[in-house]
Amino acid sequence: QVQLVESGGGLVQAGGSLRLSCAASGRTFSSYAMGWFRQAPGEERRFVAGINWSGSRTYYGDSVKGRFTISRDNAKNTVYLQMNSLKPEDTAVYYCAAKSGRYSDIRTTAIDCWGQGTQVTVSS
Repeated sequence: QVQLVESGGGLVQAGGSLRLSCAASGRTFSSYAMGWFRQAPGEERRFVAGINWSGSRTYYGDSVKGRFTISRDNAKNTVYLQMNSLKPEDTAVYYCAAKSGRYSDIRTTAIDCWGQGTQVTVSS
């Protein structure tokens, strides 16, 4: 089981960029599919982006396609979310997620581990 710690959240103006990082403990990071979800106040947690074990396959929620990029560095046990052209509606707590299985689809399978979340606020 991995443990996940997010960082990189903050306050940014609309049109700006942020990069979130998620550092994982443990020696089995490369055996996990990884992803990001977000939750705005009063709303349910929603899928943002996912990546397979090697980074060869990435997939995104419709609202972030073309603006966000997920990547991972298995040597550093870290997954990233580069967020560009941010909009006020991107404001949320962003959670890192891990699912065992190199080719697991993180949208459709139960998550094994969640991070504690990092706040992203986009001002208009």
